[in-house]
Amino acid sequence: MQENISKYISEIQNFSTDNLEQLELFRIKFLSKKGILSNLFEDFKNVPIDQKRETGKILNEFKIILENKYSTLRNQIDISSSVSNEYDLTLPGTSHNFGSRHPISLVKTEICDIFSNLGFSISEGPEIEDDWHNFSALNFPVEHPARDMQDTFFFETNPDILLRTHTSSVQIRTMEKNQPPFRIIMPGRVFRNEAISARAHCIFHQIEGLYIDKKVSFADLKQTLLFFAKEMFGEETKIRLRPSFFPFTEPSAEMDVTCKICKGSGCNVCKYTGWLEVLGCGMVHPNVLLNCKIDPDIYSGYAFGMGIERIAMLKYQVKDLRMYFENDLKFLSQF
Repeated sequence: MQENISKYISEIQNFSTDNLEQLELFRIKFLSKKGILSNLFEDFKNVPIDQKRETGKILNEFKIILENKYSTLRNQIDISSSVSNEYDLTLPGTSHNFGSRHPISLVKTEICDIFSNLGFSISEGPEIEDDWHNFSALNFPVEHPARDMQDTFFFETNPDILLRTHTSSVQIRTMEKNQPPFRIIMPGRVFRNEAISARAHCIFHQIEGLYIDKKVSFADLKQTLLFFAKEMFGEETKIRLRPSFFPFTEPSAEMDVTCKICKGSGCNVCKYTGWLEVLGCGMVHPNVLLNCKIDPDIYSGYAFGMGIERIAMLKYQVKDLRMYFENDLKFLSQF
C-alpha cells in the first residue's frame, strides 16, 4: 500500500494543467467517492495492526498533498479565467490625465515668489480672529465708521470673535511678537458678508505686505510696487498711485496698473480709463506701531494689500469671479 501511495504522489506532483476539464478528470480520479483516495482509506482497514501507525501517517500526508495540488491548480485557472474575461490585454493602455494647480494657487505662488526675491518672508495667522487683532490694533476705534467699510461675519455666541476680514491681523501678531526690522508678506483666505456676484464673493484670498525699519519712506513703497507690477504684468506696465483712506495707514493710496487688454488705450474692461485698480497701500499709521509697542519716532514702515482673485482676473482675463469657486473642470484644466 505504501508503494502505491508513493507512485500516486509522484504522479500528482508531475501533474499540471490550465484546462478546467482536465482538472475535473484529475479530481474524479483521486478525490471522488469512488476515487483513489477513497479506495485507499477503505483498504486501510486491512493493514496489519503493527503497520497502521506508519501507514496512516503516510496516507494523511498523501491526502494533504492531493488536496493542496487540486486547490492550487483550481485557483490558477480561476484567476486566469477572471483576467481573460474582464480585460482584453491586446487593447492599448488608457492614459490618465494629470491634475493641475488651481489658478488662485498659481497666482498666489507667483506673487509670493516676486516678493521673496525682494527679501520678504511669508507669515500666516488664524482665520478666526478677535476684535483686537482684526480692528482695534489697526486703528479702528470702537463705533468708528471705518468699521462699516467691511461687512463682517461675527460669532453670535461671542461678538468679540469673528472671521477675519483681511490678513492685516497677521501684521499685528507679527509686530507683537517680534522687534523690527522685518519684511513679511501674508497670504491667506478672508471673509466678508457680501453678496456673491461676478466681481465680489463672501470668501476670497489676499496677500498683504509689511516692511518696518528705520528711515523707510513712501519712495521705498513706490519702487517695491513698481517692481511687483512689472514682474507680474510685464515690463511695459506702468503704475499710478491715487490718494485714498485706510485707518491703518497714513498717507494712504490705491495703485492702478495699465490695462493689459487695451494696453492703456481704453476699453470696456477698464471703463475706457486705461487703468485698473489692483491694490491699496500706504505708510503704517503711528498709532498701529504704538499699539504693538514699536516706537514710531525710531521706526517707520509701509504696508500694502491685494486680492489674489483680482490679480488672477487681470492676469488670465477672467471676467467672472465666481468661476474660481465653481470647480468646473473644463475651466480649471486650462491652467
